[in-house]
Amino acid sequence: MKIISLFSVVRGYNIPIIILAQYLSAIFILAPEKRALDILLDFNLFILVFASSLTIASGYIINNFYDNQKDLINRPNKSMLDRLVSQKTKLSVYFTLNFIVALMALFVSWRVFLFFSAYIFFIWFYSHKIKKYPIVGNLTAAVLAVLPFFAILLYFYTRIPFEDIENYKRQLAVIFAHAAFLFLLLLVREMIKDLENLRGDLANDYKTIPIVYGEEISKKVITILTLLTVLPIYVLIEIYDVGYMDIYFYICLIILIFFLLYLWKSNTKVQFLVLHNVLKFLIVAGVFCIVLINPTVLWHGKRLLLMI
Repeated sequence: MKIISLFSVVRGYNIPIIILAQYLSAIFILAPEKRALDILLDFNLFILVFASSLTIASGYIINNFYDNQKDLINRPNKSMLDRLVSQKTKLSVYFTLNFIVALMALFVSWRVFLFFSAYIFFIWFYSHKIKKYPIVGNLTAAVLAVLPFFAILLYFYTRIPFEDIENYKRQLAVIFAHAAFLFLLLLVREMIKDLENLRGDLANDYKTIPIVYGEEISKKVITILTLLTVLPIYVLIEIYDVGYMDIYFYICLIILIFFLLYLWKSNTKVQFLVLHNVLKFLIVAGVFCIVLINPTVLWHGKRLLLMI
């Protein structure tokens, strides 16, 4: 039961999705000009992906550590399972994971070590302080969620000679459009979580947007952010070629319209949980739909691996 509890604390079910997301992003979005097999066999990239996953797992632990009292109100069932592992054990696992990440990062380069050191620090600072404040807490959470993909982007693009960067402008525009769409979805998800966790946040003196400015203002901000997702979707569908992944973006637009309609009718925790799960579905579905950029992987996997 303690193993299951620790698995729940680190949200082990999310880790394979994070690893898959980073590799699919590298193959189809960040470095499509490289052979997929070269990317999969790149040991330094493997270290980056694995270190990112361990860092995120440790981030879940420290977040759980500081939210211990709040989760008793917001997620009583999960909280009771998580409490089977003591706070002392959680901290021990947290420091062990971060030590492993530091060693792995040093193996690649001192720059990677500095990046992950800063990443670990900001996750701790967010969990300890920043998440208690409106707007900046939501923004920080969304930024921390996309940083692992930024690390992989730097890994590929710092190797390109400066004079050749001009040739990658179009590719970089596609990358940042994808990043903007993901960032907006994550930001909306964080704000929905604030509405969902209103009771626990209020009891533990968290200054979230619905607590400080009210539920209606929070819904208006969520509506604006959701409407802004149209911009990166337009860029990806109309200006650049994302293959059959445009099907995913069209479906997203339809779902987000119903999402907004349901948002303004919602006023209970259960209803906000439904909205939260809709966003989680869109994010996870987006990971698997990356292959639609070049869907031949579905029936010519070997050819794709060897593709130049």
